[in-house]
Amino acid sequence: MTEPETNAPPVGQLHHLLLESQDITGFLNAFTTTLAQALSTDLGQVWCAVTLLRPKRSTTVAASSPDAEALDEIQYHYGDGPCLTAAREHRVVHLEDTRTDSRWPEYGKAAAANGVLSAVGVPLELGGEAAAALDLYADRPQAFDQAVLEVVQAQVAAASAALRLAVRMENHRDAEADLKAAMASRTTIDLAVGIVMGQNRCSQQEAFEILKAASSHRNIKLRELAADLVATVGRGPATTHFDA
Repeated sequence: MTEPETNAPPVGQLHHLLLESQDITGFLNAFTTTLAQALSTDLGQVWCAVTLLRPKRSTTVAASSPDAEALDEIQYHYGDGPCLTAAREHRVVHLEDTRTDSRWPEYGKAAAANGVLSAVGVPLELGGEAAAALDLYADRPQAFDQAVLEVVQAQVAAASAALRLAVRMENHRDAEADLKAAMASRTTIDLAVGIVMGQNRCSQQEAFEILKAASSHRNIKLRELAADLVATVGRGPATTHFDA
């Protein structure tokens, strides 16, 4: 997306950021840094961070700078503010002037004292997996007009979609890894069963029962016992014997 008012990065660039990042945290750090730099061009100084709501304590999971993370901590200290409200209520929250807005008076005073005169919270829609929001802070009042808000919301929508895709892909990779591990374990057990069949001249079921009994007797997992047996036989004549 190319909006001359904000010089915001194209939405398509988010996909490149995701591909170039090693993990989701890396993507979010790159996203907040890129967005803060783009917005700071025309809006004075802008800081960006991403807040994740947790059961006991909210957490900043990404930030454009240490200053942005420190600004999030002000909201956490008071337990409320525009960005926390955005994450909790899944709506855009705009604080035009921290010195005059009456919704969070204590937070507003602290924010203004730390150089924040306006702020915006935009929820990240993660499909019910978590409550999170993008936090924008500016060093001048009324820094975020409607045109800027529309650009930012489009950026956040694209980032949310990229995050949902990343989480889905990560879950798929985990499932694939689990399946491969299960298949490898099954193969090792089958090989061990074959070894026991040859050693004891017994049926497949009898060999499997022998392995289970040995596993129970030694108090180790069946796949670990099978792996040890296969490794032993692979190095030379079998030296481990199992009794029915």
